[in-house]
Amino acid sequence: MRTYIGRQQAISAQDFAELALGTPIELWLGVEGETDEERAAREDAARDILADNPNLPDDLVRIAAQVIEENLDLFDIVPLSRPARRRTAGKGVAA
Repeated sequence: MRTYIGRQQAISAQDFAELALGTPIELWLGVEGETDEERAAREDAARDILADNPNLPDDLVRIAAQVIEENLDLFDIVPLSRPARRRTAGKGVAA
């Protein structure tokens, strides 16, 4: 199954998030090893985007809810079997 946002195909979850946001996800989450200057610039750009589009957080929640509603199979979870716990001799404490 292929997923498109506008005319762009979302191949990975990161692609989907970036296309839905209209910005790279790294803008909001940062990147490992960024300098203080890079972080300040990234946060400044994020503030500008939020100032231009104050409804963005609500829109994102709406998009996430729609994706969940349309893809309930994402939550088909199969429990893994766990080995039984053993008691240690004489202590009565679970190992």
